[in-house]
Amino acid sequence: MNVVLDTNVLVSSQITQTGNPAQIVQRVLGGELTACYSHTILHEYTVVLKRRQFHLSEKNNAALLDGVTRTGIYISNWNTSDIVFVDETERKFYEVAKQTGAILITGNTKHYPDDPLVMTPAQFLADY
Repeated sequence: MNVVLDTNVLVSSQITQTGNPAQIVQRVLGGELTACYSHTILHEYTVVLKRRQFHLSEKNNAALLDGVTRTGIYISNWNTSDIVFVDETERKFYEVAKQTGAILITGNTKHYPDDPLVMTPAQFLADY
């Protein structure tokens, strides 16, 4: 099953390694789920995971990003939509999800259009 992980899911998985986001990331790294990503998504992952405020291990971040890119699907082109976003930086996640038919997993569903393919980590784990 294809998924797109909002950056907040990756950050949460690193901070609280036993919660719902961590379970989803482990499924991605284990090959049970396939993360779809683009260069802009990967860039955001890289920048945000390095933020000092999170106090995350560079080694763990590198392993996480390596796992996502090694097991995931890189999307180089996608269709853009006319949808207006509360936060335009979230557009890339939604459009890659729509392009691939993936579930978009995020802790901030209010930033996205009302779409059954946009789920919180808890919703995703309950449904799948």
